[in-house]
Amino acid sequence: METRLTAAVLIVGGGPCGLMLANELGRRGVSAILVDEKPGTAFNPQANATQARSMEHYRRLGFADEIRREGLPADYPTDVAYFTRYTGYELARFALPSASRAGELIRGMSGSWSAAELPHRVSQKYVEAVLRRHAERLPGIQLNYGHRLIGYTESDDGIVGEIERLDDGNRFQVRADFLVGADGPRSMVRQSLGIVYGGETGTQRDFMGGRMLAVYLRSPDFYARVPHTKAWMYNCFNGDRRAFMASVNGCDEFAFHTQLRPGEDESAITINEATAAFQRACGAPIDCEVLSFLTWTAGHALVANGMQRGRVFLGGDAAHLFTPTGGLGYNTAIEDAVNLGWKLASVIKGVSPTALLDSYEVERRPVALRNTDYARRFADSLGLFAPALEIEDATEAGQEARRIAGAYLDQHARAEFNIPGITFGGRYDGSPIIVPDGSEPPPDAANVYVPTACPGGRAPHAWLDDGKSLYDLFGFEWTLLQFGDVVSAHASFAETIRAIGADVKLVTLPRSLRDLYAADLALIRPDQIVAWRGNASQAGTIARVLGRALGRGASEDERLLAGSGGIGSRR
Repeated sequence: METRLTAAVLIVGGGPCGLMLANELGRRGVSAILVDEKPGTAFNPQANATQARSMEHYRRLGFADEIRREGLPADYPTDVAYFTRYTGYELARFALPSASRAGELIRGMSGSWSAAELPHRVSQKYVEAVLRRHAERLPGIQLNYGHRLIGYTESDDGIVGEIERLDDGNRFQVRADFLVGADGPRSMVRQSLGIVYGGETGTQRDFMGGRMLAVYLRSPDFYARVPHTKAWMYNCFNGDRRAFMASVNGCDEFAFHTQLRPGEDESAITINEATAAFQRACGAPIDCEVLSFLTWTAGHALVANGMQRGRVFLGGDAAHLFTPTGGLGYNTAIEDAVNLGWKLASVIKGVSPTALLDSYEVERRPVALRNTDYARRFADSLGLFAPALEIEDATEAGQEARRIAGAYLDQHARAEFNIPGITFGGRYDGSPIIVPDGSEPPPDAANVYVPTACPGGRAPHAWLDDGKSLYDLFGFEWTLLQFGDVVSAHASFAETIRAIGADVKLVTLPRSLRDLYAADLALIRPDQIVAWRGNASQAGTIARVLGRALGRGASEDERLLAGSGGIGSRR
């Protein structure tokens, strides 16, 4: 068998993690070959919520507006609503803005929601299509759907993967410097490394714990038949059929999920039974066309015991598996790709030593543990709260049951769907490439985010006087913020940065913004994380600080200007 293809990175898996990684690498001029067994991007809706942090990364790549135009119409409300059945009693509603309204609101928000972007409710199928279109346009990026990784070998020189094209069985080899397994919960790459999941699985709850039926359906009459204001998420809460359903296109397509009851055989479910499950949740025989259906299991809070071995890395569902409450799985996968992307590129281009890559697991695995725990808590809150037997009754007892359930579900919705702390508060404290300054970050809380420039967390955001987002001033790679004229007196700054080989943009901001960072200087990583901050008196240490942030170590000052060779053989 002859080697046919060569790239710097071989990516296995063409879901959100793999596609985002392809975009991160391609934008940096690093070549990658992606393979996925599916014939193309997702047909089923799958994940339905893009958190604000993911939207900020899409903004950095230049296509946040394109993603915000996908899915629901611009004026469609993104409310989360709870009903006994969809045509029955409304119990609670958490109002959320439409896509067009979100774009207006964000510019006036501060505190916990001081951000460049608000969340967007859009099905994963649309996000994957956008990510694919942009990746395919990048030089050096090859996307190969309908292909699978048969096996691979690793040596000091790199990775050789054996690839099979599924339609004809043709096989060929790919030579790469690194391999990334973003190949889902049954990851062949993870299994090849002998890495297993740890955590909780098999959790049983009245809802969101156990066997689930997912139905992708079309129902043109749904909105006309349901006597309630439109919502993005429809929750069904009764003792017979618990379910949640996301509007996919705001017109006639829906992603319906219901808990299977004891005695329901998942292997024997037919289209008629899938239709009946939807209609029971509706409380009326509303016509629908089942486009697809499948079963899945809720109740996972799993994180792989490792996320890297040598030249092989894991991301997305291959590294962590969530119960979907909070919408955290897909968004955690996006940040895996962002974190790994800039590091692989820095090593491949020779800017950083391979030691930089050791920080990937150090940084991302604790965040995966944190996020799966939050998702588990939301699943417990929703799934362990059971409906009263009389909740559908047109009686005083039924009315009281609905009042109690409504109050609880209102509180739950606010806890699960207003989560700036989870969205923005993930941190990389203890990472070897973060330079601490002795400060302590605010406590981690799901529903409150306190912006802080304490190194290791997301850079504080601000809207500037000219209406621009501070993030839009950041460089695509590294950014050094100075509040006032701080480093110009150090004539050697630009020369030092050039000698190190890093792409650093110097951004001068008014002194009036200094309080936001509580420092004269702040070094921002390519993933918009604060790597270091300091005062004017520390400007002369920037080269040493940048060297550490690039993975060159804290005690190698004398070698910073000499550079440290990376792999760089197959950009």
